[in-house]
Amino acid sequence: METAIIYCEKELGTMDGKTANGLIRNSKKYQIIAVIDSLRAGMDAGEFINGEPNGIPVFSNLDETLQKLSQKPDHFIYGIAPSDAFLKEDERAIIFKAIENGMNIVNPLQEFFTEDEQFVKHAAKYKVKMIDVRKPKHKRDMGLFSGRVLNINTPIVAVLGTDGAIGKRTTSVLLEEALLKAGLNAVFVATGQTGLIQGAKYGVAIDAIPFQYMIGEIENEIMKAHDQENPDIIIIEGQGALSHPAYISSCGIIRGARPGAIIVQHAPKRENLGDFNFMKMPQLDNEIKLIEAFSQSKVIAITINHERMSDQEIDRAITEYEQQFSIPATDVLKHGCDKLLDSIFDKYPELKNKTKKAVAN
Repeated sequence: METAIIYCEKELGTMDGKTANGLIRNSKKYQIIAVIDSLRAGMDAGEFINGEPNGIPVFSNLDETLQKLSQKPDHFIYGIAPSDAFLKEDERAIIFKAIENGMNIVNPLQEFFTEDEQFVKHAAKYKVKMIDVRKPKHKRDMGLFSGRVLNINTPIVAVLGTDGAIGKRTTSVLLEEALLKAGLNAVFVATGQTGLIQGAKYGVAIDAIPFQYMIGEIENEIMKAHDQENPDIIIIEGQGALSHPAYISSCGIIRGARPGAIIVQHAPKRENLGDFNFMKMPQLDNEIKLIEAFSQSKVIAITINHERMSDQEIDRAITEYEQQFSIPATDVLKHGCDKLLDSIFDKYPELKNKTKKAVAN
């Protein structure tokens, strides 16, 4: 893998640092060799994010990073997902410096660097590439919904949530890993920039696509995964929340993927929507009712984002949700995906017969 450093100034471990957080947890495309965040300088990024060291150091700025690394990174990844989706002026200076040091720029923002005349000239001068992860194809190259997804038998499970930046992608990636470990041919379809930067083979950053094409592009990625991989199961990442007043992405995912089962991610102690703190979080029971009515599919499990929760509070929430909703609940970062696999096998018993354990017996 090519090497990369992540810029995440003052945001590592926060909601806005979700791109960096995700790459520190899992990166199949880039070897992450350092993170920039002056507030966490001197720490091990893995220990800070996951509680387990992974050898990725955190430095205070770009100069220190380049001085202390034994090799020049191939890529500079902007690892912040700000609500306004645009660079600040001081950050533009850092991008220029990264270009001058010969690093390709990986940009997850909706501000496209390849359309910025100054960045384009600078990149050409220093012979580096700029990758706008969210930049959509031309409309003539995008597809509209065709209904092909209605004719496949492969189980499709969507991981939706009650807010943005709540852990849907993390749960999706860990669930795919657990299904693969069980011996199933599982495929993850990403719908956001972080999953694509992590190396998802299938997916599209949907929130920069016109809504009508969003549905068709999601269907296209589902069908591409189906036709090329012949998977036993497809896991599709959710975005935002179906009830969210500012986002329509969950609607597009449901329409384009037509999931037969849904897992819902919730943060029990989050009181207000992440980027809209003047609005209350939805009640979990209301979100589940809305999802099931809109999708005409069943929610088969609940996963927890444990922000600001003690282990005792996590266990108590799991018990309460299982009693209230009569479906499995878990925290995949704390307890793994066993309950999710059980819920999937209950919904799709034919999958259990394909696992390593079933084949061995």
